[in-house]
This record gives sequence, structure tokens and C-alpha cells, in this order.
Amino acid sequence: MLAPASKNLVITMHDWLGSATGKYIREWEEAHYCNLTADIFGFHAIQIGFPSIRTLCESRIKNRWLSCASWSDAVRTNTTASQNGQANPVSVSVLHRFEELPFASQSIDLVILPHVLEFAESPHQILREVERVLIPEGQLIISGFNPASLWGIRQALGRITGAHFLPEYAEFISLSRIKDWLKLLDLETNRGHFGCYMPPCKTPKWQARFSFMEKTGERWWPYFGAVYMVQAIKRVRGMRVIGPAVRKRPQQLFHNIPVNNQTIQEKGRQNNEPSSRSS
Repeated sequence: MLAPASKNLVITMHDWLGSATGKYIREWEEAHYCNLTADIFGFHAIQIGFPSIRTLCESRIKNRWLSCASWSDAVRTNTTASQNGQANPVSVSVLHRFEELPFASQSIDLVILPHVLEFAESPHQILREVERVLIPEGQLIISGFNPASLWGIRQALGRITGAHFLPEYAEFISLSRIKDWLKLLDLETNRGHFGCYMPPCKTPKWQARFSFMEKTGERWWPYFGAVYMVQAIKRVRGMRVIGPAVRKRPQQLFHNIPVNNQTIQEKGRQNNEPSSRSS
């Protein structure tokens, strides 16, 4: 289980994503995630954290996993998606600590981290675990808030005044810093995107008034978008892929899972089993 402070951070971000501002960010990210994942092939894909952001809807990978840190977040996310009629073929299916991925080494083709590093106590450890579970030439996609933006300035002022616009305890990480971390792990940056150039507005009315800034921002100040997305590929030195690699069987995907890391299906079966009575 995560520490109480980290768990509260995730819940705060989940609630924020349900607001008008969160919807604006979520729609931009989902559209770009769909474009990036549509042409990635493989056997296994995993989205780690914040399941309310749908990232694998257009993925062609057969086995797609969606994970979060707590049982309550998983139930709430699946229930909300069902009530809103969202066409998301992937539901939360794995509970685990983000710093300890319950997967065998070199078993995952695609890992997605939407805003996870900003709320993590040990973002370096998460990236190390991601590098471990990725296959050679496996891909990683990360999204986060850009500190060098109007939203980043608004967040900095909110820490002084106490009037926070974004989740209070998010630790914004610049794209250049993320690239440095990826480089140390031999994860080669492939693509990068910035988006959401409107000022930090809380209502759809003001968002509509500043909608013209989307195209203007992409042209005149492309590096100052509120959010960024970066794609990286795991490179293995001295290795060259010349054909299909021999893969492990699906049942060997999960490996050395700690006691508190279990699938939702397993926990659901435990909750539904009737208590035994002595005759």
C-alpha cells in the first residue's frame, strides 16, 4: 500500500480530472495517447496510475492492463466510466505499488505513465522499474504538467497565496529533466509534444473565449503549453532485432508479486465467497 500522503495525492488528482479544467486536459491527452499508441504493436501494454485518463483505447496490443494504487480508486473509476457511458475497453485490473511493478523483467511492450511521476515519492525508482519490465525496443510514454507555462506560474503563485489551481502537492518536472532521467536508463527519446495553451481558466465559458490560443500557441510559443507528452524507446547496446523474439507465456507475465499486490478479480472473489459454517 502507498503511504497515506501519496494516496491522498492520487485521490486529489482524480477529483481534479473530473472538473471542467481537468476535462480540458484529459481530452487533449487522450487524443494524443490514441495517436501514439495506435501504431505500437506487441503482446502486453500497461497504463500505470490515474485510470480516469483513457490511454489505450486505440491500442492494437492484445493484452492491455490498467493499474492503480488502491482498491477504492479502481472501483470508483470503473463505476464512473460505466455511468458516463465511456467506451473504454480497458478496466482497472491490477493493484500495486508504483515503485514495485508486479511483472517479470523484459515482459512488457508498452508502458504509459500519465502524471504519475509528479505525485510519486520516488520517481527515479518508478522509471527504473519501467526500464526493467520493458522488452528491448519496448516503448514508454509519459505525460506531465509543464512548469514553464502559464499554468506552472499559476501553480507557483497558488503555493504562496493558498489558492491552488492544480492539485496542491504535485511536483512539476520539466521535460528536459525527464529526458535526462531517460537518457541515464538508456531510454532514447523518440517524440515530444506540448499542448493546452489557454490560460488557467476554471469555467468552460472562459475556456471558450481563449480557445483561439490553441493554434496561436502551437505556432508562436510551442514550448510553453500547460502539459507535455514524451515517448521513449528502450535501447539495448550491442543488440539488434532481426525477427520475432521468443516470448514468455502469458501466465508467466506476473512474477514475484508481493502479498499486497493482487488483481482486482482475486480480491473480488475473496469478497464474494460465503463464509464457511460448521454443520
